[in-house]
Amino acid sequence: MPRSEAPYDGFADTFAREAADSPYNAHYDRPTVLELLGDVQGKRILDAGCGPGLYLAELKARSANVVGIDQSADMVRHTRTRLGPHVEVRQHDLNEPLTWAADSRFDIVLLALVLHYVEDRVRTLTELSRVLHPAGRIIVSTSHPTADWLTNGGSYFDARRAEETWSNGMTHRYWRQPLQAWVTEFSAAGLTIDRLVEHRPAASMPHEYPATYEKLNRQPGFIAFQLIKTPARPLA
Repeated sequence: MPRSEAPYDGFADTFAREAADSPYNAHYDRPTVLELLGDVQGKRILDAGCGPGLYLAELKARSANVVGIDQSADMVRHTRTRLGPHVEVRQHDLNEPLTWAADSRFDIVLLALVLHYVEDRVRTLTELSRVLHPAGRIIVSTSHPTADWLTNGGSYFDARRAEETWSNGMTHRYWRQPLQAWVTEFSAAGLTIDRLVEHRPAASMPHEYPATYEKLNRQPGFIAFQLIKTPARPLA
């Protein structure tokens, strides 16, 4: 996908404003991901698909050494404005190699609600694994396969492009697939699931967004994976 077709170009201002306090971002994905990340003090973290820099700001406040990349020039602008000139932020398409990053540069790679936009997820995960320290981890959050099925219909086992129109007018195009397909792709990229978390609403959600809380307290919306490099098998 050319940079001119980055998913959020033209909607970055609206998204940045809404994501700061939206139920699915501020009260659902960010709390879940930050809890999964745990103590990040001193960790070298790549936020791959950093959007307007909301996760980066949280990680920087927790004393992590952060780098952000995003395909959208508008999102890069938002992130630079939010974090200032001393944080490395690059415009980069995750479908392309990270030629600027050395092997094993990062302790953690974060893919928050972005991997479902990537064309070749195995190739991208393999490249991200290259820049990951051998003892590092990749955190992926994405829409829950059950939620995709309930929203888009068809068979749960469909693996295909899906499309939704959001309330802000943005057309959301993404890849949907069953859980087994996600696991197969992780394995093909040389990664193993170390932890799996099905999101639950934060304690703040029922007060701010009671209707969304009722829905997400009954059925999953997102899912998160902590991935590590698959250990080499000992020779027989």
